[in-house]
This record gives sequence, structure tokens and C-alpha cells, in this order.
Amino acid sequence: MKWSKLSLSLIIVMTVIVADQVLKFWIKTHMMLGQEFPVLGDWFIIHFVENNGMAFGFELAGEYGKMILSLFRILAVIAIGWYLFRLVRQETPPGVVVSLSLIFAGAIGNIIDSAFYGMIFDHSFGQVASFLPEGGGYGTFLHGKVVDMFYFPVLRGQYPQWVPFLGGNEFLFFRPVFNIADSAITIGIFSVLLFYRNFFNDHPAEEKERPAKGAPGTTEIPQDRETLHEDGNLYEDENLHEDGNLHEDGDLHEDGTIHISKTEDPVPSGTPREQQDGEGTPDAVNEPAAPFRSE
Repeated sequence: MKWSKLSLSLIIVMTVIVADQVLKFWIKTHMMLGQEFPVLGDWFIIHFVENNGMAFGFELAGEYGKMILSLFRILAVIAIGWYLFRLVRQETPPGVVVSLSLIFAGAIGNIIDSAFYGMIFDHSFGQVASFLPEGGGYGTFLHGKVVDMFYFPVLRGQYPQWVPFLGGNEFLFFRPVFNIADSAITIGIFSVLLFYRNFFNDHPAEEKERPAKGAPGTTEIPQDRETLHEDGNLYEDENLHEDGNLHEDGDLHEDGTIHISKTEDPVPSGTPREQQDGEGTPDAVNEPAAPFRSE
């Protein structure tokens, strides 16, 4: 296991979750809903809002919409966590690990709000919420609201009168309010989209698949009593001689023939030399060496 990448992932996940939850706890216990204060002039404002939905305030309407969204978040976190753990164990570029760790941490941060904030806080309408109130929280499990606070109204103005449907209306960029978890998810997703090829081109090339058994240009491993010889063929229980042929139970002589001798009838004394050499006698058979190959 790549412990360095695992450590990097854990550090990112824990840092994002802790920072996200600390800021949300502070907002809930120090500000009323709708309250705000400037951080950097008029273009960076801490503005306290709550939403039932996804990043940047997008939501599914109704009680069942909230439940479906919460369950979807939980399933998404499980899937992302499993995939991230697999990547950490492989030769994955650090950029991919960082990006998915940000997405994973952001999803967990918002799940904590949805799952538990309704149980541990009372409402923030016209008052500062209390942590663990005596009368219980404002909601049940999986019915909490996500706390958002970052507001960047960078550009303000009005649409010209000639713009269809929008003429004369106020123009504001950037309108959505978000939190640290939303930022982590957004950065992680954009990193994967922008640098996808660079990330995955760093993977070492996988080993080529081995050719299938019996494919052209391949030789099967000999089994049982078969033997693979230098000529690339398989032979059963025979001897391969220097002439490239197989011969059964015989001796190969320099003349290229096989001589099978019978020991049960020894040559009697006084036999002519020609007969002792096996020439002209039925005791020795001269035959050309014939190749034998098993199919």
C-alpha cells in the first residue's frame, strides 16, 4: 500500500471536514439566519443562510426530496470512499488522489449537516441557535439543513432595458452562497475535468494480455508424458536423434539407418564376417529413418 498517498488523502479529508464543521458551528452559535458582515469590502461577505439541498443552495423540493437527497449523499460518499481507497493502493498520480479526497471530504461535510444538525441545534429564525437544546432540535435524523456562509457579490448592476425578459432587473455576480465543503467539491471536480488526461497518462502501461492457448505463434506447455524439443514440436515417449527424426527402440547409426538387434539368437561361432556385421542376414533390418510426430 502506498502509505504516503494514504496519509496525504487522510490529511486532506480531515483538514477539510474539521475546518468546515468548526466554521459552521461558529456561524450557528453566533449569528441569526440572514445576518451578515463584510470581510473584504462589499465583494466578500459572511452571510448566514441554510438550505435543504446540494452545493450552492440547489435543492429538491418537499420532505421526500430532502430524504432522497440525503440518501443519495450517503451512497455517493460510500462509492467515492471505496474508489478512493482503491486508487490509493495503486500507482495513481497524486493529483487524482488530492482531487478525489477533496470531493470525498466535501461530501462528508455536508452529510454531517443533513444528518445531525436538525437534532443538535434549534432553529435560527430571529435568534441565535443553541447547541443541544433541552427541548430537542428543529428536525429529525437526515432532516437537518446545510449551513452556508460565503457570499461573493463581485459585480452589481442592472440589465439594459433592451435585454429581453431581464431588462431593468438587477444584475449580480456571484449570487450563490456556499461553504467550505462546497468549495472542496467544486475544486476537486474541476481539477479532474481540467487535468484528466495528465493524471491518467501518468499511469504505467499495463502488461499486455497473454495470447490465448493455441493461438498462432505460441507453443503450449508440455503435459503428462509429452516433451517439447528444440524443433518446437511435441513428441511422446520417443527419442529425438541428430537427424531430426524419432526412432522407437532402436539405435541410429552413421549410415542413417536404425538397427534393431535380437539378443535371443546369438550369432554362432564360425559365422562369416559379413553375417556378423548384419549384412545379408534376416537378423538385422536396414530401413531408412522415418520421422514420427504426434498429432
